[in-house]
Amino acid sequence: MAEASVVRMDGALTMRTVAGLIGRALPEGDCVVDLAGVTEADSAALALLLEWLRRLKARGNTLSVTGMPDGLKSLIELYGLDEVLPLAG
Repeated sequence: MAEASVVRMDGALTMRTVAGLIGRALPEGDCVVDLAGVTEADSAALALLLEWLRRLKARGNTLSVTGMPDGLKSLIELYGLDEVLPLAG
């Protein structure tokens, strides 16, 4: 099995910035999204991750997230999505 591709995100993932990322081409195969460089995140970041998860699952691949900012992790738990968005490491 091939190793998962890593997509590193940095800066702000907010309503102002996420619109340009929603349609971003994702690597083939499984994907790990590294959020360690993210300085600000809101519910738009969560929407982005859920959209990428949907697209990857549709083609039979997985998505996991590492380096999750505490605020985004709190949103995921608040919405009961901690079972949906797998955290790596």
